Amino acid sequence: MNNFDYYNPTKILFGKDRLTELADHIVPDSKVLILYGGGSVKKFGTLEKVTQALSGRKLFEFGGIEPNPHYSTLMKAVQIVKEQDIDFLLAVGGGSVMDGTKFIALAARYEKNPEELLQFGFEHVPAKSAVPFGTVVTLPATGSEMNCGGVISHNGTKSPFFSSLVFPLFSFLDPTLTFSLPPKQVANGVVDTFIHTVEQYVTFPDEGRFQDRTAEGILQTLIEIGKKTIDNPTDYDARANLVWCATNALNGLIGAGVPQDWTTHMIGHELTAMFGIDHGHTLAILQPSIWTIRKEQKHDKLLQYAERVWGITEGTDDERIDQAIATTRSFFEELGLSTSLSSCGITEENIDDIIAALEKSGRTALSESGDLTLDISRKILEHAL
Repeated sequence: MNNFDYYNPTKILFGKDRLTELADHIVPDSKVLILYGGGSVKKFGTLEKVTQALSGRKLFEFGGIEPNPHYSTLMKAVQIVKEQDIDFLLAVGGGSVMDGTKFIALAARYEKNPEELLQFGFEHVPAKSAVPFGTVVTLPATGSEMNCGGVISHNGTKSPFFSSLVFPLFSFLDPTLTFSLPPKQVANGVVDTFIHTVEQYVTFPDEGRFQDRTAEGILQTLIEIGKKTIDNPTDYDARANLVWCATNALNGLIGAGVPQDWTTHMIGHELTAMFGIDHGHTLAILQPSIWTIRKEQKHDKLLQYAERVWGITEGTDDERIDQAIATTRSFFEELGLSTSLSSCGITEENIDDIIAALEKSGRTALSESGDLTLDISRKILEHAL
């Protein structure tokens, strides 16, 4: 296991009917900007519950944050923060709203051009302060409610950013607030959580035994409840387990001190930016092909994954690995997601453009070892057709 620092100051308030406690966690004289995406938080009453809980405070609203939040949209919110002297932000929504709020929190206090915040990749941005914020989660998927990173769309690409200044102060996780989600969004959330987990797990052995066992527990839970929570959206226990898995898949715990491989997300971001495919869907398409092309490099952990997650113990090494990959693909398809690029209208003629986008974004040396070149990315995309 490698050396690591682990820091996570976010307070989680989990369970039914917790929004009445919201006022206890925001300073009474705060000027609060509530941020959200489309109309669902209004349609299903979540926004009303939030405003009622904060009654008596000076509240402002900013809606319309996109599923892949755009820099230009977020800068409009930054302007409101500055003009109204907002001192607390409240994200009400899923990962995109939370990511967008994190960017707004940084950009509103950043003394230079805020575009610079998107130039540091996985390195922490050189910001000195941020507007404090909390979250109310309505879509379990990204884990943004308990981490310090985000992804923003700008100039035709999706750019990650990180800062310890943008851990949420608190996050409310009420599974009942997610009951109204469409089945496809839930399926995307299950897959996003699954891929977050395997990208910190299916790399190479590094004696992170606690991390491995915890990752395996998340994966097995998702397999148990994934289809169930789609078919029975008001099954509280199933949905509660999905919500908690999504949070723990990307709050730093299972990735501490172990190698990580974010290839699936990096290529997936380009597919979303170029073709508008849902983020979670891109991951379902790419992951089986990535493992197929990278079987040699991931041999030991794929065998471990096959045995511990799927219970596959018979056959040669190659047979067990192939069965684990095929079973994973079937799991994604059972959730209602296709697992080929062609199903989304992408053809061989598009691959050159995807490779060019990866090169432009600097995604030319991916994987846990930095050895996944553009040529290998091409092979992955061809296999995923």
